[in-house]
This record gives sequence, structure tokens and C-alpha cells, in this order.
Amino acid sequence: MLLFSTLLSINGSMSKDDFIELVIKWNQGSPHESNIVKDINWNGEHNIKFGDAYLWIEIFEYKNIIAVRHEKTEEDGTKWDTDFIMNFDEMKMAIRLDRSFKEDSLKINAKFSTPHFITMLIESGYLRKDKKLNITNKPLEISDDNMDMLISMINKEVYYKLPIVYISKTFKNELPLDVGLLASKLKGVAHVFVQSDVALNQLIREKTNDQNEYNGAVGIYFPNDSINHSRFLYRTYTGSDDVLIRKIVELIVQYSNAQRIDSLYTWQGVKNALLTEKLSNKEKENRISEDERKRTLYELLELKDNLSQKEETMKKTALEEAKAEVDALLEGVDEEIANYQKQIEKLSQDLEKLEWENTGLKIKLSENTKEPILFMGDEDEFYPGEIKDLILSSLKEFSKKLEAQTRRFDVIKDIIDSNDYLAISEKRSEEVKVLLKNYDGMTSRVKKGLEDIGFVVEHDRNHYKTKYYGDDRYLIVHGATPGDSRSGKNNVSNIIKKVF
Repeated sequence: MLLFSTLLSINGSMSKDDFIELVIKWNQGSPHESNIVKDINWNGEHNIKFGDAYLWIEIFEYKNIIAVRHEKTEEDGTKWDTDFIMNFDEMKMAIRLDRSFKEDSLKINAKFSTPHFITMLIESGYLRKDKKLNITNKPLEISDDNMDMLISMINKEVYYKLPIVYISKTFKNELPLDVGLLASKLKGVAHVFVQSDVALNQLIREKTNDQNEYNGAVGIYFPNDSINHSRFLYRTYTGSDDVLIRKIVELIVQYSNAQRIDSLYTWQGVKNALLTEKLSNKEKENRISEDERKRTLYELLELKDNLSQKEETMKKTALEEAKAEVDALLEGVDEEIANYQKQIEKLSQDLEKLEWENTGLKIKLSENTKEPILFMGDEDEFYPGEIKDLILSSLKEFSKKLEAQTRRFDVIKDIIDSNDYLAISEKRSEEVKVLLKNYDGMTSRVKKGLEDIGFVVEHDRNHYKTKYYGDDRYLIVHGATPGDSRSGKNNVSNIIKKVF
């Protein structure tokens, strides 16, 4: 399963030895001890393998391409592959991360960041510019001096090879997320532009016909018009910045992974090309050997008429020995060719399997394998699966009002049954009912229980305020020392109506 893929342009200062040394340095300096291949003593070979069956690095050369794979096999059999393919004719490098397929492979981990090897390329000065933009792990501040760069991109007057992520300042002139962290996560796959001051909004809006992001919104601009510009609006709730970073990273990585690259920028593709070339060479050698065998036989047959009986006997013996020797030689060649053919067939099958898997996963990512019923709007999820759960919960409640064996009932029931309804909101509603059943004040037990469900609890003189995930839209007021015995039930009713 492809986790990450990018193709980078490299400047002419990198040599083959520089490339191999950098890969080895990347591995030996890994902060994860379990990833480090022990006892690497590289002395300049371009075809060598280090490690054991469970953790290894292999380097091999094909024409003017150096291919490197680092593979780790975990105790449960899961394989992690990191490939570096450097084409010195085109001065481009592919970096790919693969993992044995699992159901959660489609999800981008919240801590995901593009490989540290890209930072090493940046620090070594090996990456070519994207037009006038450096490939970097730092955000670019947009000010009066370089504002035209942003404007020309929004107006589609210029396209860069990498997507642009533009982050506007909030109306309070603050950033909606950690731009340094985001730029670090997206190094090598996107440029991060950051508005320097909210005061620039009016001028940018005038020059872009009001198409720019502002007041904390984030825009993602792709290198061509075939992929729509994406926009994320600014939200104020606890953890909204982390959710926003995850969404941006997920979208950019999916775009990067979907880019088609030549087979000679994949490990299987280069291996296949190398074996195909060896097979071709062996077949040529085989033809030469066969021609030589025939020539020898013809010469021996020609001598037959000129030899005496004794010589004929000697010749026959010699001929049989010669034939046996040539046949043995050809048998060995045929066996070697057969082995190469088997390897090529296996690699071709693996490559075809990966291509189909990648195609299928791209379809699943873009279409979820079925025709989508609804599209997500601008509301963020407070926890994974929240929006889906609320929709299914609403459908379930609505279905109770429908007559069975009607079209509307059957369609809604099919949607509920097909989407793994977990009833999270129902369970949280029950937890709130238990917590506030005999409410006589915001005790530590009640406060902790509400916080565990997702509420932020604030004390305001004679009242307590709870906000669902810190969002002001979902505010509930609780009495500090309630006199009404029904206050707990009223709060339960308000909470369920507002958030569940």
C-alpha cells in the first residue's frame, strides 16, 4: 500500500556517491533504533546489500540509475519499504513509502510528516527551485514586497510544479494554525505561503476579484485547473488547529500520491528493467553458442569424407564428446535464462498487482468505492466519525416514523446497515443522563465526566458554562448551586438537543 510518493528535481551538484552516502547517513542517523541497519561498511560499491532477512538496505545500479530500498519486517509480518530512485540522466529522484496493506492504510496519521530525507536534501542544497521558489521546510511570508507572487497565482497567471497552501491571518491578526509545523510536514510536496498582516486583505481582494482567502481561511491551489482549488474556513474550538493541519496534510499527500510516474522511478520497475536486460544478453550469448555449435558440427561432418575408417572412429568419438560438451553448456545457459524469466514474471506480476492496488485505492480515496451520497461541507469533526454518526443517528430516528416495506424506509435502512453505525452520540447522551440525573452542583465527578465526553467547563461567578469542544455555538449554563430539582433534567435536554 502506497503511503507517500513524490518526484523531486535535483541539481547537478549531486554525484552517485553523494546520493548513496546521504541515504546511508539517513538510515544510520534514524531516531528509531529498530530502523537502523547494523554494520554498514560501504566502500564505494554500487551493487551491494546490507542487513538480514528482517531489516536490510540494498543498492543497485542500472544504466545511469541508482536504486536503493530500505525494508523492515515486523513481528506480525508487516513490511515497511522506503525507496529512493535517482535517475542521473534526468536528475530527478523518486521517494516512496510503502507498507503491507491494512484497512487503516487509507488514513493519514495525525503525526504524519514527509520523510526526513527531504530535509537532508534541502540542507545539502541538492533540490532545484520550483520556478523562483526554493523547495524548503519553512513557510514563505507574503508581504507588500512579494504580494504579486500570491496575486498572480490566485489569478491563474502562473503555475508552480508543487501545490500552494495559502494561510490568511484572522481578524485579530493571528495565525489559525502552527505554520512552521505545517511547512515541516509538507516539505517537498507543497509551498506554504503565510499572510504577514491582516491589513493586506483589502488590497489582495481588489487585485484578485475577491477570490483570495481571508480572516483565517486556508486555500490550497493545485498546479493545474483539472483539480479544483480547496478552501478551509477558520473555526474556533479546542483543537481546531490540529484538525485543520491534518486535513491539509491529508489532501496534499493524496494529491502527491496520485501523480503518475514512470516505472523506472519505482523499485520493481528498475529491477524488472535490469533483469530484462540480463535476459536479452543471455539470449544473445545463447544464439552465439548455438551458431558456434552448428559451425563445429558442419566442420566435423565435412572432415568425415576425408578420413579413414580409423580416423572415422576417432572422429565419431570426438564428435560425440564435442556435442555432449556443447549440450551441457547450452543446458546451463537455458537454465539461467529460465531463472531470469521466472524472476521477471514474478516482478511483472508484483508490479501489476501494485498498479492495480494503487488505482483501486485512488478510486476509493476519491469516490469511496461507491457513488457518494453526500459531500462534506465546512464543518469540522470534533472527533473521528462524528459527522457520519450524527447523520446515521438522525436517519435512524427518522426511520422510526416510517412505515416498513416502503421505499423510503428500505433506502434509509440500507444506508444505516451499510455504514457501520456505532451509535456514539446515543452512548454519549446516556452518559450525560447518568452524570446529571441528580445534579446538585458542578462536583469534581460531574466536571470530569463532562470533560471526558468533550465539554470545556468554565466557572463564571454563580454559574458554570460548558462548551462542546470549546465551541461557543454549543454553550450550556449550569447553576453552581441549583435550587430547582429539575435543573439537571433541563440541562440534559439542552445538551442532547444542541450537540447529540
